[in-house]
This record gives sequence, C-alpha cells and structure tokens, in this order.
Amino acid sequence: MRCRVLAPVVLCVLLSGCEKDCTLVGAPAGVSLHVEAPVAARADTAELTVCWDGACRTPQVVLTPGSAPVSSGCTGEACAASMRPTGDKHGFGDVAGLPKKPVEVRLRLRDAEGRAVVDTRLEVTPEAVYPNGRDCGEAGPQAKVIVEGDGRVHG
Repeated sequence: MRCRVLAPVVLCVLLSGCEKDCTLVGAPAGVSLHVEAPVAARADTAELTVCWDGACRTPQVVLTPGSAPVSSGCTGEACAASMRPTGDKHGFGDVAGLPKKPVEVRLRLRDAEGRAVVDTRLEVTPEAVYPNGRDCGEAGPQAKVIVEGDGRVHG
C-alpha cells in the first residue's frame, strides 16, 4: 500500500526535475558595435546601415563609454570592486527582421565636427542568441562589429 502512495510522488518529483524554468529575458535582433580605444576617443556618433535581399535598414545607435570592474580587495569573505572607464565605446542597433544569413553592414563613425573617423563596409552573419539557455529557445539573431584600436574593422 505504501508503494502505491509513494510512486506518484516520486514520479512527480522526477518529472518536475526535468522541466526547465525559463525567464522572460529577451534579446532583440540587431547589431552590436564595440569601438576600442584610441579610435573610440575620436568617435562621437555611429551610423550602421544593414542590408540584405535588396532592402536596407538604418537603426539608431548611441555610443556609450565602456567600463570594467577593478577589485578593491577583500576583507575576510567580503570583496569589493568598482568600475573604471576603459576608453572603449559600445552601441547597439535594433534591426527588426534581421536574418541568420550574411548581411552587409556599412559603418560610419564621426567625430564632433562630423568628420569621418571610420567609413567602411563589411559582411557579417547574425546568429541566434539564447539569453535563457538553449533549452528555452532562441532570441535575436545578433551580429557584432568590432573596431580595433588601430582602425581595423571586423565582425
């Protein structure tokens, strides 16, 4: 008799242990931009134009300063950190309908006077992102464009 009562409980525990709780965290489709120092110091604005299948989209991209954590040390088991500027800049352009296939990106970085700092085209391939893990389905897709400190640009 005791086994008949425990069997459904054990089965329920086993089955619920297999379920994955997924949050509602999403990830927009788009292109991220990372501009390394010292190029970032000269770049005040960014413009991305993303094209595929004969159509182009120009999302709004706002450049923001990058930062990184710096340890302030530990006392016992408590540790602290603060953020320090890196000299890099970051941005993201939402691109609705972005496909998971090669797209052409035109990147224009301009200084405060509107002069070109970088003006180039490249091909990148957006990929699905999984903000909640692969078991919870994909979001995105997203691509990345990186401007290195020496001005080289790649995806």
